[in-house]
Amino acid sequence: MILQFPSNRLPRVAPGQRTGKAMNVFLHIGAHRCATTSFQEYLRQNAEALDERNIGFWGPRRTRNGLFNGILPGPGAATGRDLQRRAEGRVQMHLARSRALGLDHLVISDENLMGTVRENLRLGALYCGVGERMARFAQAFDGQVTDVVVNIRSLESYWASALTYGVARGHRVPNMPRLNQLVDNRRSWRDVLSDVACAMPGARIWALPFETYGGRPEAQLAAMIGQPMPRSNARLRLNVTPHLPELRGQLQSAVADQLPEGQGRWQPFDAAQIAALRETYADDLMWLTAGGDGLVQLKQDPDKTGQGMNPARTDLTRGRPHDDQTERVAGAG
Repeated sequence: MILQFPSNRLPRVAPGQRTGKAMNVFLHIGAHRCATTSFQEYLRQNAEALDERNIGFWGPRRTRNGLFNGILPGPGAATGRDLQRRAEGRVQMHLARSRALGLDHLVISDENLMGTVRENLRLGALYCGVGERMARFAQAFDGQVTDVVVNIRSLESYWASALTYGVARGHRVPNMPRLNQLVDNRRSWRDVLSDVACAMPGARIWALPFETYGGRPEAQLAAMIGQPMPRSNARLRLNVTPHLPELRGQLQSAVADQLPEGQGRWQPFDAAQIAALRETYADDLMWLTAGGDGLVQLKQDPDKTGQGMNPARTDLTRGRPHDDQTERVAGAG
């Protein structure tokens, strides 16, 4: 099938550039509460500079404006049309247009492709349906996704940020049994990444830790593309986790009274629970460092050089400097 577009929509490039040009397609699927909104805003603000590097961007303003409608099953009017097939055709048409622009790289970023924070809170587990969801997107992209990028985050800070998000939007303040349920659930980032890899076997799967890339969108994009990226608009902070005084101000007094006193961000877990969640995350990082069973690769910081045959494992140790750094970036998401 030959796709044709109106002449006023075609890019001003040589005809030879419009056909047969390889284009890397990066599907950045989140996760939530990992500075994804700030990363997307960085890409939008630097659109002109990225265009000069032949890098395109689709963000939520595009993907959630009808582009992906029909890929996932959902309620809708009985029109007799095959909505999934129409969605696949729509995605293919947009990919063809991006390729016609002569792009070398296309970054598609939308954290809702994985699922939602509300579903994670309802089920008490990380992205239980991500495998089926990504399999449907793999079909829609027809094997043209070259790389899937997933941000991961230490579980005690991920769940604290997610719970803050939920309480601010009407969820109950979790009690101790509910917190224990989150701690005891054995589903970790390893399971999420393995599900993604199984759903998209033709793509490279990358894990980018929030502790390395949170608040550094230019470093994250450089790690994805493999070349230096502009630093303009790189320190924007959107959708940050509110501190306790701000969170209390958003709630009814009966709910706000259930929160602890203090000025920092809300940490609902106690010391033992935090230790257990950190241990699970450390196991995930060790699995990634060991090769991720050949399914997933850990993306190292492009701004840091190697340290020889036995580099220090600073990502698995904690101390006051690391805690201070985490506090500075923990609200981005």
